Amino acid sequence: MTHTAAEKATIETANEYSRRVDAGSADLIDLCTDDVEIYFPKFGVAIGKPALRELATVLFTRLRQLSHDHDSLLCIVDGDHVVVEGTSRGTTHDGLSWAAGHNVFHFGEGKIARVHIHIDPDYGGQDRDRFLWGTDRPW
Repeated sequence: MTHTAAEKATIETANEYSRRVDAGSADLIDLCTDDVEIYFPKFGVAIGKPALRELATVLFTRLRQLSHDHDSLLCIVDGDHVVVEGTSRGTTHDGLSWAAGHNVFHFGEGKIARVHIHIDPDYGGQDRDRFLWGTDRPW
């Protein structure tokens, strides 16, 4: 599939967001509009760069390491929307490993105006009593 220059730019920004998250960089804020909307399960919806900074701070108090499999990310573009499907993996500070995830971005003025993160925040699987299946997996 051939993408327009604008679509390529939004894909690159979405990928740069993932790279900065992997690095634990607060610079990811620079990729967003001032009124960015953020959604994260069990965090809810929040508006603005301070909310994104708060989410990142809390997230990295629980995670020791986080990385996205950049080579296998699938980016689907529809106008100002980019869906990034792929795997992120990492380790909690308690030493538990996990793998999951995808994000949905909406762009405005060349920056991320909305990011909805669709990942279970129970990274280490500590909430196993409510798992419906797959409890024999090592992750």
